[in-house]
Amino acid sequence: MVRWAVEVSEFDVQYDPQGPIKGQVYADFVAELSPGSARQEEEASFKWVISVDGSSNQSGSGAGVILEGPNGLLIEQALRFAFKASNN
Repeated sequence: MVRWAVEVSEFDVQYDPQGPIKGQVYADFVAELSPGSARQEEEASFKWVISVDGSSNQSGSGAGVILEGPNGLLIEQALRFAFKASNN
């Protein structure tokens, strides 16, 4: 965990490790994602989908983000990075 804190500190990003997952939280997570669960069907109308794609070349690098929300909500954003990045 300390390694990640050192790696990302170079980019002014703070890494906060998460504590252990409590058993009930894990059980709720598994139940929520199980196929055919009642809660999943209820929340289907509130489903959000995010799509991300990045690219880089000699001129720079960036990413495109599309966020699709309920009722046809669509948010698109293009980002250009001010640091060197790879497409790998």
